[in-house]
Amino acid sequence: MKMIWLATLLISSFLLVVILLRNKLSMAWLKGFAVHLVLAAVVLYILNYSGLIPKMYIPLNPATIGTVVVLGVPGIALIAGVQYFIV
Repeated sequence: MKMIWLATLLISSFLLVVILLRNKLSMAWLKGFAVHLVLAAVVLYILNYSGLIPKMYIPLNPATIGTVVVLGVPGIALIAGVQYFIV
């Protein structure tokens, strides 16, 4: 049964990639997402090692980078607020 689920996952993933690469609009979306992802990681890295937020370290992991990609600058403020008030 596990082999059937694995085969279904692999085939559907392959077909999704084919559809995304054939459509020009989705290619532009993927490029924009990749640029935002890299910029979010760079901004978090600069904030961590520049000392702009004193005594605070925001970890570089998929959750924090994803939050910054989706929300932008308010995402950085959200993560900093959670870090300050909860942790």
